[in-house]
Amino acid sequence: MILNVQGASTYCYTGGKPLDAAQPTVVFVHGVLNDHSVWILQSRYFAHHGWNVLAPDLPGHCRSAGTPATTVQQAADFVLALLDAAGVGRAALVGHSLGSLIALETAARAPQRVSQLVMVGTAYPMAVTPALLEASLHAPQRALEMVNVFSRATLAPPPSALGPGTWVYGASMALGRRVLASNPQTNLFHTGFMACDRYTNGDAAMAAVRCPTLFVLGAADQMAPPKAAQRLVSQATHGKVVMLPGGHHQMTETPEPMLQALQSFLNPAA
Repeated sequence: MILNVQGASTYCYTGGKPLDAAQPTVVFVHGVLNDHSVWILQSRYFAHHGWNVLAPDLPGHCRSAGTPATTVQQAADFVLALLDAAGVGRAALVGHSLGSLIALETAARAPQRVSQLVMVGTAYPMAVTPALLEASLHAPQRALEMVNVFSRATLAPPPSALGPGTWVYGASMALGRRVLASNPQTNLFHTGFMACDRYTNGDAAMAAVRCPTLFVLGAADQMAPPKAAQRLVSQATHGKVVMLPGGHHQMTETPEPMLQALQSFLNPAA
């Protein structure tokens, strides 16, 4: 689906289903140097099980035009504008890494529009080491290799992760290169990392959230260790934590437990 959001053409994956006003909506927000495809397994499931799905490429990423957000706050404004463009009054938000901060800020800015909040692989503060910031600016390929090593619980997950022959590390490297190349005018890697590093509104945002919040954390996550999420967890009024055995990219490393966590949280009566 193509929507006009903030005056720019925005691509949203919908799981192959048209939006149905009678169904609830879930928005999947990706992180740094990713696009909608990191949510492909979870988003497609929900699209075929009674939900509207909006999984956008953030502005200036891959199939979406527009200027990339330089702050979490700007990205939250984009998410609210996306809901307006889609004609969606209220939605559940699911965000990964930087996307989790964007989802948090969105839920804080418009609590009446967010039914549930899911923060995957989150941390606050989401500080980025000076070495990674420097590498993302001057040696993005080296930074991409560093991130993908730190992000994985193992470089050789069992074949059942996504099916025989799937190389999770290689696929993530390829995606990162593709996203980086999709915008020659902006270094999306460095811009995204700076947005993470400079975000300081997490405490106030969590205090403003009124909906149930699920934290999905990776026990072996080196990019956003579970302990780095505890500041937000302790402040969540209606918070729940699910610990998965993988690393930072639970969507692909542990897709079935990830889906089960989302199913249980988003469909509590099921």
